[in-house]
Amino acid sequence: MASELINKYMRPEHLPHIWCPGCGNGILMRNVAQAIDNLGLDHDKVVIVSGIGCSSRAAGYMDFNTIHTTHGRAIAFATGIKLANPELEVIVIAGDGDISAIGGNHLIHAARRNIGITVVVFNNNIYGMTGGQYSPTTPRGEKGTTAPYGNIDRSFDIAGLAYGAGASFAARGSSYHVQQTTAYIQQGILHKGFSIIDCASVCPTYYGRKNKKGSAVDMMKYQRDNAVMQEKAVNMTAEELKGKLVIGVLAHTNYPEFTAEYQKLIDRLGREAEEREREGK
Repeated sequence: MASELINKYMRPEHLPHIWCPGCGNGILMRNVAQAIDNLGLDHDKVVIVSGIGCSSRAAGYMDFNTIHTTHGRAIAFATGIKLANPELEVIVIAGDGDISAIGGNHLIHAARRNIGITVVVFNNNIYGMTGGQYSPTTPRGEKGTTAPYGNIDRSFDIAGLAYGAGASFAARGSSYHVQQTTAYIQQGILHKGFSIIDCASVCPTYYGRKNKKGSAVDMMKYQRDNAVMQEKAVNMTAEELKGKLVIGVLAHTNYPEFTAEYQKLIDRLGREAEEREREGK
């Protein structure tokens, strides 16, 4: 029940949240809480890290060890936390602009290192908090306050970008596909390595109004009607996939996780130091 999740995992004194009516971020935050609950994680060993943006309000609402960091630096802070205490379950919640624009370099290097953190992207295709500027995921041709005549950039595939940089788990969900997205977040948390779940959110206030997408309900129905599972998408042409939302586990592989390798290095250096001491060197 949603009320049970609120009592267990939220800070009631900070509610109701300030997201706009119809925003998909509340649904996605609930998915993160549900995934944590389903896995039975130790409350005191979960850390929620966020940067700056609409999505990053989640760190203030969720009752865990939380840190609200500077713009684009959520992964950098999360990396430090995980290295300081690898036993912690570190979950980053960030928006598409926060994670793939100013924070893009941190994303690719955390993925390259395969550090064991889980990144959940609330991807609403726009900079919602700061006034509706177009973001790295705004589709080509769509409008924002800084693209009044339409965006001419190609948009980032955040999950694909992270996997190409070395992430060993990449998935995509949406604010409509609640059960599936919760399952992908669970898989990401359980995975031993860098995990990213790119979640299509809904921003009816800036993105929706600017691009005449209709109501929040219309935008949710769009996700419902245009979602394609990854297993089917691999056999579809680029033309068939135009305008579609591919969801599912996009990539999953295994190779050494960074903090485990770092500990091996510490242990080896310790043994070598002991050997030198025994030999009197």
